[in-house]
Amino acid sequence: MPQHKETTAAAAATIALNKRARFDYFIEERLEAGLALQGWEVKSLRAAKAQITESYVLIKSGEAWLLGAHVTPLNTASTHVHTDPIRTRKLLLNRAELDRLTGAVERKGYTLVPLALYWKRGRAKLEIGLAKGKKLHDKRATQKARDWERQKSRLLRHG
Repeated sequence: MPQHKETTAAAAATIALNKRARFDYFIEERLEAGLALQGWEVKSLRAAKAQITESYVLIKSGEAWLLGAHVTPLNTASTHVHTDPIRTRKLLLNRAELDRLTGAVERKGYTLVPLALYWKRGRAKLEIGLAKGKKLHDKRATQKARDWERQKSRLLRHG
Protein backbone atom coordinates (compact mmCIF):
# COMPACT_ATOMS: atom_id res chain seq x y z
CA MET A 1 0.00 0.00 0.00
CA PRO A 2 2.75 2.56 0.72
CA GLN A 3 3.91 2.29 -2.90
CA HIS A 4 0.61 3.73 -4.14
CA LYS A 5 1.08 6.74 -1.88
CA GLU A 6 4.49 7.44 -3.46
CA THR A 7 3.12 7.39 -6.99
CA THR A 8 0.37 9.86 -6.13
CA ALA A 9 2.90 12.12 -4.43
CA ALA A 10 5.11 11.91 -7.50
CA ALA A 11 2.14 12.61 -9.76
CA ALA A 12 1.30 15.73 -7.77
CA ALA A 13 4.90 16.94 -8.08
CA THR A 14 5.00 16.43 -11.88
CA ILE A 15 5.30 19.67 -13.81
CA ALA A 16 5.40 18.41 -17.40
CA LEU A 17 5.51 15.05 -19.20
CA ASN A 18 6.85 14.18 -22.63
CA LYS A 19 4.37 11.50 -23.72
CA ARG A 20 5.66 11.68 -27.28
CA ALA A 21 9.08 10.34 -26.20
CA ARG A 22 7.80 6.84 -25.43
CA PHE A 23 6.09 6.72 -28.83
CA ASP A 24 9.10 7.95 -30.83
CA TYR A 25 11.92 6.19 -28.93
CA PHE A 26 12.88 2.97 -27.15
CA ILE A 27 13.88 4.25 -23.70
CA GLU A 28 16.73 2.04 -22.48
CA GLU A 29 17.87 3.89 -19.38
CA ARG A 30 16.56 6.74 -17.24
CA LEU A 31 18.43 9.19 -15.05
CA GLU A 32 17.69 12.31 -13.07
CA ALA A 33 19.31 15.69 -13.64
CA GLY A 34 18.97 18.98 -11.83
CA LEU A 35 18.32 22.22 -13.73
CA ALA A 36 20.08 25.57 -13.45
CA LEU A 37 17.12 27.96 -13.39
CA GLN A 38 16.44 31.65 -12.95
CA GLY A 39 13.99 32.94 -10.35
CA TRP A 40 11.15 33.69 -12.78
CA GLU A 41 11.48 30.15 -14.21
CA VAL A 42 11.05 28.59 -10.78
CA LYS A 43 7.86 30.62 -10.25
CA SER A 44 6.53 29.54 -13.64
CA LEU A 45 7.34 25.90 -12.92
CA ARG A 46 5.51 26.14 -9.59
CA ALA A 47 2.48 27.26 -11.62
CA ALA A 48 3.10 24.31 -14.02
CA LYS A 49 3.69 26.64 -16.99
CA ALA A 50 6.19 24.38 -18.79
CA GLN A 51 6.22 22.16 -21.85
CA ILE A 52 8.99 19.70 -22.82
CA THR A 53 7.41 17.89 -25.78
CA GLU A 54 9.55 19.66 -28.41
CA SER A 55 12.72 19.69 -26.30
CA TYR A 56 15.89 17.64 -26.45
CA VAL A 57 19.15 17.24 -24.54
CA LEU A 58 22.51 18.03 -26.10
CA ILE A 59 25.99 17.39 -24.73
CA LYS A 60 28.35 20.17 -25.73
CA SER A 61 31.92 20.71 -24.45
CA GLY A 62 31.48 18.33 -21.52
CA GLU A 63 28.18 19.81 -20.29
CA ALA A 64 24.56 18.77 -20.78
CA TRP A 65 22.02 21.34 -22.02
CA LEU A 66 18.24 21.29 -22.33
CA LEU A 67 17.16 22.93 -25.60
CA GLY A 68 13.66 23.78 -26.80
CA ALA A 69 11.89 23.46 -23.44
CA HIS A 70 9.25 26.16 -23.15
CA VAL A 71 8.69 27.83 -19.77
CA THR A 72 5.95 30.44 -20.04
CA PRO A 73 6.74 33.54 -17.95
CA LEU A 74 4.06 34.62 -15.51
CA ASN A 75 2.49 38.07 -15.87
CA THR A 76 3.63 38.83 -12.33
CA ALA A 77 7.29 38.29 -13.24
CA SER A 78 9.52 41.23 -12.46
CA THR A 79 9.61 44.04 -15.05
CA HIS A 80 13.39 44.49 -15.02
CA VAL A 81 14.16 40.83 -15.82
CA HIS A 82 14.34 39.85 -19.49
CA THR A 83 12.40 36.56 -19.81
CA ASP A 84 13.27 34.14 -22.62
CA PRO A 85 10.74 31.26 -22.62
CA ILE A 86 12.86 28.90 -24.75
CA ARG A 87 16.29 29.71 -23.36
CA THR A 88 18.91 26.95 -23.24
CA ARG A 89 19.13 25.61 -19.68
CA LYS A 90 22.10 23.81 -18.16
CA LEU A 91 21.54 20.35 -16.73
CA LEU A 92 23.32 19.48 -13.51
CA LEU A 93 24.90 16.04 -13.73
CA ASN A 94 28.06 14.69 -12.13
CA ARG A 95 31.19 14.07 -14.20
CA ALA A 96 30.83 10.26 -14.26
CA GLU A 97 27.25 10.49 -15.56
CA LEU A 98 28.24 13.05 -18.19
CA ASP A 99 31.17 10.93 -19.39
CA ARG A 100 29.00 7.82 -19.64
CA LEU A 101 26.26 9.68 -21.54
CA THR A 102 28.79 11.30 -23.88
CA GLY A 103 30.16 7.85 -24.72
CA ALA A 104 26.70 6.42 -25.37
CA VAL A 105 25.64 9.34 -27.56
CA GLU A 106 28.84 9.69 -29.58
CA ARG A 107 29.83 6.06 -30.03
CA LYS A 108 26.63 4.04 -29.83
CA GLY A 109 24.23 6.44 -31.55
CA TYR A 110 21.87 7.03 -28.65
CA THR A 111 19.74 10.14 -28.18
CA LEU A 112 19.04 11.95 -24.92
CA VAL A 113 15.34 12.68 -24.52
CA PRO A 114 13.64 14.64 -21.70
CA LEU A 115 10.86 12.46 -20.26
CA ALA A 116 9.48 14.37 -17.29
CA LEU A 117 9.95 17.57 -15.36
CA TYR A 118 9.06 17.34 -11.67
CA TRP A 119 9.72 18.58 -8.13
CA LYS A 120 11.84 16.55 -5.73
CA ARG A 121 12.53 17.92 -2.24
CA GLY A 122 11.77 21.44 -3.44
CA ARG A 123 14.11 21.27 -6.43
CA ALA A 124 13.16 21.03 -10.11
CA LYS A 125 14.43 17.80 -11.67
CA LEU A 126 14.41 16.52 -15.23
CA GLU A 127 14.15 12.82 -16.01
CA ILE A 128 16.29 12.04 -19.05
CA GLY A 129 16.00 8.90 -21.13
CA LEU A 130 18.89 7.33 -23.00
CA ALA A 131 16.99 6.31 -26.11
CA LYS A 132 17.18 4.78 -29.56
CA GLY A 133 14.87 6.10 -32.26
CA LYS A 134 11.98 3.93 -33.43
CA LYS A 135 11.41 3.20 -37.09
CA LEU A 136 7.95 3.70 -38.58
CA HIS A 137 7.06 -0.01 -38.35
CA ASP A 138 8.01 0.00 -34.64
CA LYS A 139 5.68 2.94 -34.03
CA ARG A 140 2.88 1.10 -35.83
CA ALA A 141 3.47 -1.99 -33.69
CA THR A 142 3.35 0.15 -30.54
CA GLN A 143 0.07 1.72 -31.67
CA LYS A 144 -1.38 -1.69 -32.54
CA ALA A 145 -0.43 -3.11 -29.13
CA ARG A 146 -1.93 -0.09 -27.37
CA ASP A 147 -5.18 -0.40 -29.35
CA TRP A 148 -5.39 -4.12 -28.57
CA GLU A 149 -4.89 -3.49 -24.82
CA ARG A 150 -7.65 -0.88 -24.89
CA GLN A 151 -9.99 -3.21 -26.77
CA LYS A 152 -9.20 -6.12 -24.45
CA SER A 153 -10.01 -4.06 -21.35
CA ARG A 154 -13.28 -2.94 -22.96
CA LEU A 155 -14.25 -6.54 -23.72
CA LEU A 156 -13.42 -7.66 -20.18
CA ARG A 157 -15.53 -4.85 -18.69
CA HIS A 158 -18.59 -5.44 -20.86
CA GLY A 159 -18.21 -9.18 -21.45
